[in-house]
Amino acid sequence: MKGMKWERLLLIAFFGNYLINNVAAAIASLVPAGASGSFLTPQYFTYVICAAIIAGLMTWWYFAPLSRRNALMNGVIFGVSAFVIAIATTFVSGVAGLLTQTGSLAQVANVLPNFGPFLMSWATLFLLGFWVIPSALVGWYLQMRMNKMTPAAMPEPMMSSSSM
Repeated sequence: MKGMKWERLLLIAFFGNYLINNVAAAIASLVPAGASGSFLTPQYFTYVICAAIIAGLMTWWYFAPLSRRNALMNGVIFGVSAFVIAIATTFVSGVAGLLTQTGSLAQVANVLPNFGPFLMSWATLFLLGFWVIPSALVGWYLQMRMNKMTPAAMPEPMMSSSSM
């Protein structure tokens, strides 16, 4: 990917992950949680919508200096990369937090098997969705806008071989 700036992608995705974990969660906390036993509550929907908006804004920011020629594919790559960064951040934060609290590598080793079931949960699928879908949509929009702005190449008129 010639036009991709990987360090920019990493920093913007990391910042977006921070904003989602703090700002989107703070906004969602203002919505009543609801009485249902499932996690599909108005509060959770608010969180996912706010997270998707933030992910879209982060994608837009990422594309600001880049060519929009392959913006759809680059948007998907940005979304998947941001998802991987969010998972890695969660893992590192969890391990570092537990190690800081307990000071024991044995405790960390006991908790590590719990990370697999965490990855196989619906919450992880929503995390993938609110990073990839808005990023792909922003990329698609920017690519379509670029295609509208650049006129199609006009064919050159054919010249006859006979001279006048």
